[in-house]
Amino acid sequence: MTSTFAPGTPFSIELSATPAGLTRIRILLKRNNAAEHAPLPDDQLSQDILTLARQQLVEYFAGRRQRFELPLAPAGTPFQQQCWQQLQQIPFGTTISYAELAQRVGNPKASRAVGAANGRNPLPIVIPCHRVIGSSGKLHGFAYGVEIKRLLIDLEIAASRSSGDDGRPPIETVSGQLSIFNT
Repeated sequence: MTSTFAPGTPFSIELSATPAGLTRIRILLKRNNAAEHAPLPDDQLSQDILTLARQQLVEYFAGRRQRFELPLAPAGTPFQQQCWQQLQQIPFGTTISYAELAQRVGNPKASRAVGAANGRNPLPIVIPCHRVIGSSGKLHGFAYGVEIKRLLIDLEIAASRSSGDDGRPPIETVSGQLSIFNT
């Protein structure tokens, strides 16, 4: 139930699925040239989910997809699931702070807990944990490193600017101000 691929993406990605949905996305920091030849799972439904996920990820990296339409089946605690649901509500091309995410899950004092839930997100990119930044605008806290987080945010900035969707700044904080990222 695992497939690895790289074409059309800036790094190799390993995907896992069950008939219930996509279960894991793993970013492989060392590019694997043979990755695109990984075998598909035996059951057709998992294969279909992996094929759809690959297609949508390639579209995302090409700047043609802003929202994923996939069956998801991430394993996690009820609190993690709640955080991951809220992450999916952050619009493409915008960021929020960990404090804002804590408010959205109904526990304004849980900034560290939502940060930990972000760190355990098994579906990065599709469940966009990269859109959560520090209150100061500083990038930190991404499982695959700040440079990958910056790459994903920059990709969304470029796609938002080229699509000209609604005239708002391409990356904005909850306050509506353009974010400045410091690493």
